[in-house]
Amino acid sequence: MYTTLISAEQVIQLQNAKAPLMVFDCSFDLTRSEAGGEMFVQTHIEGAVFADLDRTLSAKGDRQHTGAQSGGRHPLPARETLVQWLRDKGFMQGMQAVVYDRQGASFCGRLWWMLKWVGHDAVAVLDGGLNAWTAAGGATESGTAQMTSGAQGGNFVMGEPGVTLVQAEQVLDKLGRATQTIVDARATPRFKGEVEPLDPVAGHIPGALNRPFQLNLDSDGKFKSAAQLRAEFVALLGTRGTETVVHHCGSGVTAISNILAMHVAGLGSTALFAGSWSEWCSDPTRPMAQG
Repeated sequence: MYTTLISAEQVIQLQNAKAPLMVFDCSFDLTRSEAGGEMFVQTHIEGAVFADLDRTLSAKGDRQHTGAQSGGRHPLPARETLVQWLRDKGFMQGMQAVVYDRQGASFCGRLWWMLKWVGHDAVAVLDGGLNAWTAAGGATESGTAQMTSGAQGGNFVMGEPGVTLVQAEQVLDKLGRATQTIVDARATPRFKGEVEPLDPVAGHIPGALNRPFQLNLDSDGKFKSAAQLRAEFVALLGTRGTETVVHHCGSGVTAISNILAMHVAGLGSTALFAGSWSEWCSDPTRPMAQG
């Protein structure tokens, strides 16, 4: 069972062994929401299922955000909504899930986290994404997704959450306390409030540490070694305990790269503030900082 990262070669081995497996393509573009689907149709891993950030992995398509489990630009849908979608795609209990994108693991982490949120631990991010897959000689195809198993639908059953979700009220309540360390995954200019291309207010949550998620990857687009990631996060946190860490970004998506990286580094499971800056800055009574 793979629970953090998986190499292209390991996925190919699972395919050759006819292991229960489903691959999800989570490619997306924050500036043009239809681009992910277009990229998928053009080329994707053979047999992969497309998981759209706006329409599947968030409640954004529901203007009333019925059942949404967070605020922000990409509110989490109800857990039951994700489970039903998985069943519709033929996802089976105990199946190995592999998630990938072609944007440096910017978006596929969302489904990695959400599967653990509905109690499924056997999910891993394809290290290096589609580039690593094609470099390894993995099969690709074009066109729309086909159901890869379970002609009558999948039998996936929701379990207890394997990850921690934090709400804005909880972050506010612990603001400035030693029991909470906020880590912001956005690029440093956004963190400082010098630019803000997506949200109405620029800046960051007071006291937050900045760890741009892109720092988790090497020049080849794969995650750095466990030892290197561990050293970098230990240096970032200083004397702060890893159990105090709450990750966020703009809308709770790219922050998951930092959660995954800390897992890979052997630093354990850390919490996600899914509403992130987009939810935080929507209430002018919440404190905000710049610089």
